[in-house]
Formats: sequence, C-alpha cells, structure tokens
Amino acid sequence: MLRANRRRQGPDDRGSGVTGWDIDVAGVRGVLRNTGTVAKDLSDTGMAMQDNLEDAASAAGTLTDQFGPYASTAGLVGAALSAFLEHWTRDLVYLSDRTSRSVNGAAEATGHYIQGDLTMAATAQREAAKEPKVDLPRVDR
Repeated sequence: MLRANRRRQGPDDRGSGVTGWDIDVAGVRGVLRNTGTVAKDLSDTGMAMQDNLEDAASAAGTLTDQFGPYASTAGLVGAALSAFLEHWTRDLVYLSDRTSRSVNGAAEATGHYIQGDLTMAATAQREAAKEPKVDLPRVDR
C-alpha cells in the first residue's frame, strides 16, 4: 500500500533517493483503521492480563516467616507470576511502541504524500522505521 519506488541513479546523480511514490490512499486508510482496532484490542488484552496476573498472585497466598517479625511475602505461585510478568513486559511494551510508530508513521507519510511533499513523506517513513527504545524502571528485590 505504501512503498517508495527507488531506482539507481546514474554517475552524474548524487546517491539514490526516492524518485516516486505509489500509494493506494484508500487502501492505506483501511489498513490503518483495521490495524488501529487490532492494536487497541491487543492493548486492552495486555492491560487485562497484567491486572489478572496481579489478582492471581494475590489470591495465590503469601509466605510468612514463622520466626518473626511476621512479615508476609509473595507465595511461590505469586513469585512465579511476578517473574513471568517481569520477563514479558519489555517485549509487550516494545510491540506496543513498534505498532504505534508504524501506524502513525504510515498515516503521516500518507498525509505528506497527499499534500505532494515527498521529502516529508520519506522522512516520516524513515522515522517510523527506527528501532524503539524500551526503558523500564528497574525493580529491586
């Protein structure tokens, strides 16, 4: 739907660049609408999973030190669920950020294409393709 046509330039040209665009604007809009719906569903599922894992960890019980002071800590199941969530959170955040960048970048590039600004369209596409950086707060145990 959204692709830059590139061609090799001759020896007198400087480098290679975007020489033209071939965008099915209605198709891009349809894909973006569908992707946005699925991305929202994925986000809602991720939030529900986080809430459900926290509830399950709480319901699984705690361990209490019998020799005092009587402090409770997460039980074995709760600790395993917490480790699972901690392990997969980075990937889930990465997927969310990558999806958002891709959808927004495609929408922005298409908007620039419609306005006839191919340089800005190429810039939007290039920015959207950059690798997301996921910085999660460190949890000390």
